[in-house]
Amino acid sequence: MMKKRITWVDITKGFLMILVVIGHYPGELEFPLAKYIYWFHMPAFFILSGLFFKPVLEKKDIKLTVYKRFMQLIFPYLFFLTSITLVRYGMEISSGNLDIQWYLNDLWTIAVGGRFIRGAYGVFWFVTTLFFTYLLFMWLTTYFSRMKQFIILGLFYVLAHFESIIAMDVISGKPSEAAQSIPMIWNIDVALMAIVYFAIGYYFKELWMDVSKRWLGTAVFVSAIAVLLENFNIIEYRLSMKFLRYDHLILDLIIPISFTIVLIGCFQLLAVKLSLNWLQKIENHSLTIMYLHIFADIILNDYFTYGLIGYTMIGIFIPIIVSILIKKWIPYGTILLGGFSIKKKRTPIST
Repeated sequence: MMKKRITWVDITKGFLMILVVIGHYPGELEFPLAKYIYWFHMPAFFILSGLFFKPVLEKKDIKLTVYKRFMQLIFPYLFFLTSITLVRYGMEISSGNLDIQWYLNDLWTIAVGGRFIRGAYGVFWFVTTLFFTYLLFMWLTTYFSRMKQFIILGLFYVLAHFESIIAMDVISGKPSEAAQSIPMIWNIDVALMAIVYFAIGYYFKELWMDVSKRWLGTAVFVSAIAVLLENFNIIEYRLSMKFLRYDHLILDLIIPISFTIVLIGCFQLLAVKLSLNWLQKIENHSLTIMYLHIFADIILNDYFTYGLIGYTMIGIFIPIIVSILIKKWIPYGTILLGGFSIKKKRTPIST
């Protein structure tokens, strides 16, 4: 029996995926759009993921659940990682790069992953972080009472901010380079922060499933105030989960949650009145878009000149075409794109 999909969730995720593509635009924009996108778009993904988390009721099911998540998240990760790397190396060899040491160093960086890989792999950290966030939250909900879960989540949140302080370059105020000095495979440490947003999606499911006008109005007000305060230099807020930049213990909850409530609330209202099938189609291919949008630009920007709109169109439509071709031409293509599922055995009805 097919599970009924929730329309507003699909169109919200589709819109967020567009924001992911825009957020990686390499050019300069007069309006600091990317800055505001980073305020909430990654936390929103984790919140929506937590919204549909189902606790493991019996400990004997843990192994099967881990296997299912591995096939849905890590298996496609390895497929796209390998595919992009092979194409990259083909391009390097054709350009005359035969330095074995270069390839060995590059392979080591790719294996470590997370914030240590840039360029074509810029967003790969999200999938590995989501995978370990899921495992960590499954462990919490399986072995601890609700009160202990809250305490542990609070400790994780504080620890994440402490790590952010360590990663921050005090002189420049920028975390990216300093964060490189903290060794961590696959950005597993970002799960300390991600699990808090994931938990907010899970624990406050009733709020997210039907955002009331009161909550929406409050969130719009708080979000607008945050933008105004930032524009008048009263606050200077930045959020970069990949590079461990968590600037404020309170605002790192208030701002991402407020913006996410606005986004979800608006799309819940729009889904009732408008047909936004095009956003649903984007969501259907979101995994491929996430993995390939930067790489598509890397390949094409030597041959074409385009601005933000062209970059966004390339980052969305080329991966969609690739996604369709993978499903159609490659055996088990759906599984390569995260479509793995476990068929439950039917229990025969005794008469």
